[in-house]
Amino acid sequence: MDKANENEKIEIDLILQAIFHKYGYDFRNYSKASIRRRIRYRFAQSNFKTISEMQHKLLYDKNFFDTLLLDLTVNVTEMFRDPSFFKKLREVVIPELKKQSFIKVWHAGCSSGEEIYSTAIILKESGIYESSLIYATDTNEAVLDKAKTGIFPIEKMKNFTVNYRKSGGLASFADYYTARYDNAIMDSFLKKNIVFSNHNLVTDSVFGEMDMIMCRNVLIYFNRELQNRVFKLFKDSLRPGGFLCLGPKETIRFSSHSEDFENVVEKEKIYRRAGE
Repeated sequence: MDKANENEKIEIDLILQAIFHKYGYDFRNYSKASIRRRIRYRFAQSNFKTISEMQHKLLYDKNFFDTLLLDLTVNVTEMFRDPSFFKKLREVVIPELKKQSFIKVWHAGCSSGEEIYSTAIILKESGIYESSLIYATDTNEAVLDKAKTGIFPIEKMKNFTVNYRKSGGLASFADYYTARYDNAIMDSFLKKNIVFSNHNLVTDSVFGEMDMIMCRNVLIYFNRELQNRVFKLFKDSLRPGGFLCLGPKETIRFSSHSEDFENVVEKEKIYRRAGE
């Protein structure tokens, strides 16, 4: 490693330490390449002369930290993202969930809420939404606030509708939202059994005894050590026989907790906690 890269690595490590000690967010075990790329982006956008200058800014300017936090917590999502996953959710997981008298679902790293409402729609169409409770958590208060509103740009509805149909949707997707000017407002019925809460996968503890945990396209940003810690958290948060749903580029198979889970739909990264 040349001197310039070594210095940058030290400076970025110091930024991550500063964030942890000042604001309590722990990015120290996130993928280094991903974190470096996002810090470089904010550095370039803010016209700092040095990363050390950027560190001073985030320590003394909460508004700048909030901006950097949005960069560090990736929030790229859409409704019924990866429709084939949601189709398998309908076909394979829902029939098992129906065997429970009451269903608890945890959306960990829920971002701006698109996948929460997707799940709520599936539960409604399966006739079990009334006996379900969805916990929607994220470490980022700004995106949590957005998720709570259930308001999305109207121009995204066309793509969301295509995803919904591919996922095996049973109704007209337009029945689930009201168009108002440039926005689409999700039906209030879909919100009534959703509890929004701040929860940090890196530092917070077990989140109840869940029937299903969805954490899609989050773990790809964590290093192996942090992934193992989160998989243990998920194992301890699931009832025996509960389902764990990951993103298409994620797997539990190479983690230290692989034996705690059984394959359900390998292609769609749907697993089940062993020991039912």
